[in-house]
Amino acid sequence: MSIAATKTNKMPDKIKVNGVILVDKPQGMTSQQVVSKVKYLFKSPNHDSKKAGHTGTLDPMATGLLPICLGEATKFSHYQLDADKSYQATILLGSQTDTGDADGHVVAQEDIPSFDAAGLEEVAQQFLGAQQQIPPMYSALKKDGKKLYEYARAGIEIDRPPRDIVIKAIDLTEIDAKQLQLTVTCSKGTYVRVLAEDIAKALGTLGHLTALRRVQVGDFHIDAAIALADLESLALDGRQAHLLPVDACINLEAELALTAEQCARVQMGQRLNVIEQLTDDLRNYISATVEQQHSHDENSVTQKNGDDGKGDDRQGGDSQGNSEALLPYEIPVDIRLVNEQGQFIGLGAVSLNGRLQPKKLIQL
Repeated sequence: MSIAATKTNKMPDKIKVNGVILVDKPQGMTSQQVVSKVKYLFKSPNHDSKKAGHTGTLDPMATGLLPICLGEATKFSHYQLDADKSYQATILLGSQTDTGDADGHVVAQEDIPSFDAAGLEEVAQQFLGAQQQIPPMYSALKKDGKKLYEYARAGIEIDRPPRDIVIKAIDLTEIDAKQLQLTVTCSKGTYVRVLAEDIAKALGTLGHLTALRRVQVGDFHIDAAIALADLESLALDGRQAHLLPVDACINLEAELALTAEQCARVQMGQRLNVIEQLTDDLRNYISATVEQQHSHDENSVTQKNGDDGKGDDRQGGDSQGNSEALLPYEIPVDIRLVNEQGQFIGLGAVSLNGRLQPKKLIQL
C-alpha cells in the first residue's frame, strides 16, 4: 500500500474529553484508581480520555469529594491543589495505629480521660490558625525518589521536616465516651490523621481516625459530586452531562477579551500590547493583586528570617523574584483570556503597562 493510500485510510482523530468531574470517592480505592476508572468510563471508540488527574489525594480509607480533571482541564488543576479543603472525621480515642487510621495496626493504648463540651472547645481552639505539622511516615511524600510509606513498611523511620499549614476552622463534638466528631477546614498539605493524633494527645490520650470524608475543595462541594457507581450506571452521554467546563478549577474573575487576530497570536506564544483594552476595573484588579503579592512577599521574608531560614517559602517565590527586579507597573498578574464570543481560551499574565504574556492556552 502506498503512503498516500495509508494517509487516505487513516482513522479520524478521536474527540478529546475535556472538563472537570466531581466524584464522590468510595472507601477502599486509591485516588489514582478512581482516576483510572473515570478515564475508562469516558473512553469510547470516538473519545480519548487518556489525559486525566485529580486535584488532591484522598487515602484509601477516606471517602468524599475528589475533583478529576480531564484533557485540557488538567492544565489548571493546580488551582484546586492549592485550595482550602474541608473534612468531617471520626476520632477513636484510646489507641494509636502505625498509619494514624483504621487501616493500620494498633501500636499503643492509653486510658481515656473524661471530657465535656467546654473542654473540647478549648482543645479545638488550640489548633486554630497558622502552625507547623510533621507529615506522617505513611504518606506519598518522597525522599530520594522513594515514597515515605515504602520506608515505613520496611520499618525505616525518615526525618521529616515540619510543614507550614493553616487551620481555618475547627469543631470538636462528642459522639460517645470514646469517639469524637471532627469538622475542619484547612490549607493544602494538612494531614487530618496527624491532626487527629495531636488532638488526642491534647486530651491526654491517644487516638486515630476511623472515618474521613472530604466535603469541600475550594468552591466545589460534595453536594455537586456523583458517586462512582452512579457514574458507571449512566450511558456515555449521561456521564458527559456531569462534566464541568474546562476552566471550572480556575478561581480568577478578571478576564480580557481578545480579537480574533490577538487570539491567533497568543496561540503562537506571542506577547501583545493591550494597554488600550485595560478597563478601569481591570487596572484596579491588577493594582490590588500586585499590592497583595508585595505584602505576601514581605511576610514571607519576615517569617523566613524569624525562623532561621527553615520556613517553607515556596509560595510566592516567583512573584518575590519578580517584585525585586520589576517596577510595580511591570509586574504581571494572571487573568482569564476569552475570545470575542466570550469563550475561554486560556490564561495570560498582564501588567499595568499593557504587556500581555500568554501562559496556559487550551487546544479544543
